[in-house]
Amino acid sequence: QVQLVESGGGLVQAGGSLRLSCAAPGRTFSNYAMGWFRQAPGKEREFVAAINRSGSSTYYADSVKGRFTISRDNAKNTVYLQMNSLTPEDTAGYYCAASGRVGPMAMFTSTEHYNAWGQGTQVVVSS
Repeated sequence: QVQLVESGGGLVQAGGSLRLSCAAPGRTFSNYAMGWFRQAPGKEREFVAAINRSGSSTYYADSVKGRFTISRDNAKNTVYLQMNSLTPEDTAGYYCAASGRVGPMAMFTSTEHYNAWGQGTQVVVSS
């Protein structure tokens, strides 16, 4: 099972930017579609963005479309989430996840299709 380690979270002012990274050591990284989810206190975990195995297709939640960009570097076994124009509503723990499944990108909005999760990295956006 792939191991995932997130980094890059922190405290940022509204309007600022952060880039999250998720490293997945091992030779099988390119066999997985990758997703980012977030969970705010007292709320359910929600989908943020997903990217297919090759990086040729991406999918975003409406709430982040146009502000966040997911990308991956299979040579570095790393997936990224560039977050721009952050608002306090983006404050949450951010989790990357790996899916060994193949299907339409919309499928990757559901946590049930992921079989490995990172420990999360906290993002706090101050107003």
